[in-house]
Amino acid sequence: MPKAMQYSKGSVIYFSGDKDDRIFILQKGMIILTSTDVETNAPVTEYIKEGEFFGVKSALGHFPREENATVVVDSVCIAMSVQEFENLFSSNKQIIMKMLKVFSNQLRKVHKKIESILHDDEAEDQFTGMEAVAKSFYATEEYKTCADVCLRFLQRFPDAPNKNNIAKLYVDSKKRADMQVARGIKPKEASKVIATNPAASALKQFSLPAFSRFAKQFEPGSVIISEYEPGDCFYLIQSGQVQLVKCVNGAKKNLDILMPSEFFGEMAILENSPRSATCVAIDNVEVLEFNKENFEVLITGNPQIALILLKLFCKRIYDQKRRLKILVLQDKQARIADVFLMFDEISPISNPNERSRQFNLTMQDLAHWAGLSLDEVRDEMNKFIEKRKIDVYDGYMVVNNIMDLKRFVDQKSVQRQG
Repeated sequence: MPKAMQYSKGSVIYFSGDKDDRIFILQKGMIILTSTDVETNAPVTEYIKEGEFFGVKSALGHFPREENATVVVDSVCIAMSVQEFENLFSSNKQIIMKMLKVFSNQLRKVHKKIESILHDDEAEDQFTGMEAVAKSFYATEEYKTCADVCLRFLQRFPDAPNKNNIAKLYVDSKKRADMQVARGIKPKEASKVIATNPAASALKQFSLPAFSRFAKQFEPGSVIISEYEPGDCFYLIQSGQVQLVKCVNGAKKNLDILMPSEFFGEMAILENSPRSATCVAIDNVEVLEFNKENFEVLITGNPQIALILLKLFCKRIYDQKRRLKILVLQDKQARIADVFLMFDEISPISNPNERSRQFNLTMQDLAHWAGLSLDEVRDEMNKFIEKRKIDVYDGYMVVNNIMDLKRFVDQKSVQRQG
């Protein structure tokens, strides 16, 4: 049962870094949440008022606390477990929708920071934006993907001022894509990720026959969502992997790889905004497609779906903040080292005293996560190899002492803060 907890002025309910799965509602008084901005190291302060929740993201996502929760005046809080929160509020559409929108906004802000670090200059409008996206795929000879973007453009914006340019690009890219198929050339695939997905149980919720009418399939290289197009549906991956791509200054940047049981496209649904990235099928992908019209009806009849979405938002926010932590490091070697630390955190080994770690990563993977060019990664990795800190093999890499990399990253982080 939820418990009423009394806290005196100046006491701390929890500290940043604590592992605490409780969710709180402030019943009386005032609570202040304090944290540090990952990008600027500036202090961030948020005041919790009576009737508001706090501690939700870390509890639902089972992550360490990201902030200190300090009592400003004598206060009373209702503390509950995740299970108690689910029992009490999973059927309350108004509360869950409010949380979804708050978390969606937080996730978008993190995305904006990442895009800023990657030197993104957004196009002036959706028309020129989608044209730049199509051209970025054409430049890398991903003609099927280019043709898909062009086709979506022509369907979405039949009266756009640059429709003739897009039509010509579509004919050209479609012809080249057909030639690639004739020659047996498969669409380029991003590096696949094999990792534990804590949201995998979400698929069970959608395995009922009633959801079969939402099913769609996409071949490798097919565009599921194009950056800049209007957002009117979102997806749940049932099988296969999906690459998230951002067009940055006319070139494409890989943002993330999504796995089965993950949602994507949900931010546009909640915020009624254009798509912020292109989503491409890496292999044969099966998804469930939900649109704006049936979204609220869907969660009203299936409150657990909204709760699953809420948990996935928590995970996505945490993952993106972790990537942002890598990208704000100025030292290139430290960025690469922190990529290994991130993957070590994702899949910890059973014996924490074991210093050696094996990672199924490629140079391209490191370039993606560190926000560096392939040549930059090779140059910096050679320094690690020469010092015998990392060994590179065909298909995997071995970090000989993970604590050495942690000390190195901590040192560079302190220098940056200074």
